[in-house]
Amino acid sequence: MARGDQLARQWRIIETLISSHTGKSAAELADELDCHPRSVYRDLEALQAAGFPLYTERVEGKNLWSILDTLKHHIPIPFTFTELLSLYFSCDLMKFLQSTVFHDSLESLFQKIRTTIPPESIKFLKTVQETVFVSQKQHKQYSTFKEIIKSVNDAALRRKTLEMIYFTMGRKKKTKRKVDPYRILFFNGTFYIIGYCHLRKDVRTFALDRIRLVHVTDENFVVPADFSLDSYMGSAFGVVRGVSGKIKIWFSSEVAGYIQERTWHESQAIHQQKDGSIIFEADVAQTPELISWIMGWGARAEVLEPKSLKDEIHAEALAMLKAYNEISDQEKQTSR
Repeated sequence: MARGDQLARQWRIIETLISSHTGKSAAELADELDCHPRSVYRDLEALQAAGFPLYTERVEGKNLWSILDTLKHHIPIPFTFTELLSLYFSCDLMKFLQSTVFHDSLESLFQKIRTTIPPESIKFLKTVQETVFVSQKQHKQYSTFKEIIKSVNDAALRRKTLEMIYFTMGRKKKTKRKVDPYRILFFNGTFYIIGYCHLRKDVRTFALDRIRLVHVTDENFVVPADFSLDSYMGSAFGVVRGVSGKIKIWFSSEVAGYIQERTWHESQAIHQQKDGSIIFEADVAQTPELISWIMGWGARAEVLEPKSLKDEIHAEALAMLKAYNEISDQEKQTSR
């Protein structure tokens, strides 16, 4: 049996006993957890050994397991024991936000939770944390943007206009902007501001880590009643918006399963082919994010429509081939 399955079952036993007013027999727990009573007995013994205040009493010919009321009442309303454990465990998800206002606030909350959860529960939680590992390898170092994040968050909460110096990656240029931060969006390891740009007279997307200087003004703004983040992001395959259009991509049977198991865009439709391949359709903007995604599948993906996207992928592939051929020629000349 996988260690994770055992811990998950023990977690459910704790939750069940806390919510029960009369206690549960091992047979009843086994029935609810869909496992053998012997497994339940082993779990109950393990939880007792870990320090959980479990006890049994015989009622109407059955041995009922319960958990001491002191543990039940130790949890402040409105949180349940398992809700607090889940919240505490989520700290691992936020490690990459260290030294930011979000992480600092969460750490303060988790410290309060530590003083609330009984010691035996903390021990059990540590065992869970050693079993389930959350990896965040690809992320930006936001510790250097601590003050910028704080200012942006403050402006968004208080509905204050921002003045900022923003670096545009495409043009390699800094510009001064006034932005009303409607929303703060976190996507694929990056924070973005979605807001009205006074310079462009339109709602735009700004990567938070490209802000070089920022100042929260005293100017108030109002988010338009008809603004919808879902509608605004509708055409984007990731966060980059553009003119929406229908795309059709063939994926080989080798990677079809990987495509099918995930929702890449809300508009997607997948058509199974007789040979195991699939055709992926969606209504999205033709952006660098989309092109990178398609090319990431190599020869196992082929653009069928539109022709403009097919031509762009073809041109990029030729440029890559040329670059590799030049490297190969240089290596040959060096070896002579």
